[in-house]
Amino acid sequence: MERINKKMTGKKTRPVKVVQFGEGNFLRAFVDDMIDLANEKGCFDGDVVIVKPRDSGSLESFHKQDCQYTVQLRGIDGGEAKKINRIITSVADAVEAYGEYEKFMGLARIDALRFVVSNTTEAGIVYDASDRFEDCPPESFPGKLCKFLYERYKAFDGDREKGLIMLPVELIDDNGIRLKECVLRQADNWHLEDGFLDWVEEACIFTSTLVDRIVTGYPADEAAQLCEEFGYQDDLIVTGEPFALWVIESNKDVSEEFPLPKAGLPVLFVENQKPYKQRKVRILNGAHTSFVLASYLCGNDIVLESMQDEVILNYVKETIYDEVIPTLTLPKADLEDFAQAVLNRFNNPYVKHALLAISLNSVSKWRARCMPSFLAYAKQEGKLPKHLTFSLAALLAFYTGSEIRDKALIGHRGAQEYKIMDDAFVLEFFAANSGKEAYEYAKAVLSNESFWGQDLCEVPGALEAVAGYLRQIRENGMRKAVEALG
Repeated sequence: MERINKKMTGKKTRPVKVVQFGEGNFLRAFVDDMIDLANEKGCFDGDVVIVKPRDSGSLESFHKQDCQYTVQLRGIDGGEAKKINRIITSVADAVEAYGEYEKFMGLARIDALRFVVSNTTEAGIVYDASDRFEDCPPESFPGKLCKFLYERYKAFDGDREKGLIMLPVELIDDNGIRLKECVLRQADNWHLEDGFLDWVEEACIFTSTLVDRIVTGYPADEAAQLCEEFGYQDDLIVTGEPFALWVIESNKDVSEEFPLPKAGLPVLFVENQKPYKQRKVRILNGAHTSFVLASYLCGNDIVLESMQDEVILNYVKETIYDEVIPTLTLPKADLEDFAQAVLNRFNNPYVKHALLAISLNSVSKWRARCMPSFLAYAKQEGKLPKHLTFSLAALLAFYTGSEIRDKALIGHRGAQEYKIMDDAFVLEFFAANSGKEAYEYAKAVLSNESFWGQDLCEVPGALEAVAGYLRQIRENGMRKAVEALG
């Protein structure tokens, strides 16, 4: 079987407009997919060059197939389960930052270059004082980017028209602001001239972004079958869901230069992306965290199974529509549309999202994703949100165990053991306290300010309600306790 390549796909030669730090599945099934669609629609006419920012791994698979690959989006479309295949031709090349340093730096001198995309993980946007200008390349991503920008600044004699637009998609707050701070700090540490600092400030744009799409990656178990269906060998297949959202915030309008919405793509240019992040964290992530522990103790193992469980589905809907949405600031219709999309995504038959995988670090997740809605509702309505309050009791029930083994607290669902994964100090706390009577256990957890940043016992009625729900769970089982919520 022939391997996918440029000749097979009929790839066109386009100007390189995007340098992308990161070769992972998400960027390939999100950014490169969108740019490919925009090229097809005649809205962009630009290619991407991928830069592998780490000194590990290999780009051999990319070069074997000329950086051509297939994205398969799987999900519900018009009420039906569908698979949508697309051959991506928007990637022109892939370069090693370490093994091909001169070629990497040469990208900075491309006249048509305008955008830098990155996904170097949440730990990637950090300042590293040990980076040296003489390093080829510097170790940190901000160090690499600083030197890359300096190369461009020198190549074009500080031309203000040759600045770049940064589009980081790392999942941290204000990712563009943080990245700019790191680059400027690195430039200062290296004693680069003031003219370069001014060029970064005035000629370059650092956007802050929010991205959303579940990308499930390379389908190892199905790859051979898919290649038979495609009629060609592809070692870079990447799968994901059809839903996507890219929210871009910047202090200068970049929508005309990056006109993806004109291709019908779900890209929003906004003055403030925080309400959209709040919507995602509170509705999508908050719903996950609020139901997965209860659902697991009800006997379910994956999200899809949970959505097919009427008791859990009703619990999720009432949590989102009755308790989370009323605390958010975007228009209600937008929030309800997003909520419906979330429920559709949870019901995707092609995504087998394990509840135990989502349960990782549930204490910090509940604080970040559920607690803001819990507190806002209590303040706004003058009463507790019963489903979010119950979710805290479900957390206590799930985090019940006395034995720590292989860095996990061992819980039990009937006769079945399961691993509770969290920070060591969290697991040690629950191992020491989860065997207490419901009220004392709840009091110990809610009053632990290292968990919540405050004493939740001070929220009127919270301790009594959580302890009461926990008693019901212990006495009647999780399913009957959820059913009793009504």
